Amino acid sequence: MKLDWTAVLLMLLAACGSINESSGSLGTKPTPSPGAKPAVKKELPWLMVPGGRMKTTLFYGPWQCRRQFMNQCQMQCASEGSPLMGCVWLADLKFDWEGRLILLPVDVDSGSRYGIWHCCCNYPKLPTDKKEVERKRWDRFRESFREDWSKKFGEWPGDGTKSWPGHHIRDLQHGGNPVDPNNIFPAKPSVHDLYNRAYPACYGGQPPWNTVGPDLPYTDN
Repeated sequence: MKLDWTAVLLMLLAACGSINESSGSLGTKPTPSPGAKPAVKKELPWLMVPGGRMKTTLFYGPWQCRRQFMNQCQMQCASEGSPLMGCVWLADLKFDWEGRLILLPVDVDSGSRYGIWHCCCNYPKLPTDKKEVERKRWDRFRESFREDWSKKFGEWPGDGTKSWPGHHIRDLQHGGNPVDPNNIFPAKPSVHDLYNRAYPACYGGQPPWNTVGPDLPYTDN
């Protein structure tokens, strides 16, 4: 599932609840599934936005896709004429907003969780030379994208002077757009390595990515 940053931002600024909600509703705390484990977590600094301020928190998988995500992948792959091989739930992004409503002069706070998952449809692989062309497009786009992302959602995370990699939700090897802002999000290096190991198994129809997982496999701790 690509991340529509514009939709996320507009919904939060309007204080209108949840979008692509993966694990909770506005005003409620989600209940983790039995056996849930703490997620790798990255909390970004508060960012001033029109009408208030916003904070982005990233919770990282990979996890098995919940039933809702798997069903959407089945429909997506069928519509594209490519059998579904598996599904990887990559991350949850939690957005907190504090400020004042535009129409009513009252202080409010709201939040939304946005699930990011990838449908491993049976896409053909790009030839090596074409994949390298796409990677070079990403190399040229990387810095400007990180700067733009930071202005909207908080400083792009890094370790010391080294920025975290940007993960392409639909990978370049299987036709992902290297410069689509909605196809990229920051990933902790160790988590990015897990993604890179999970994708081949997912495309190969291998467990656990070919079966449905729990609704909420992690805790916020």
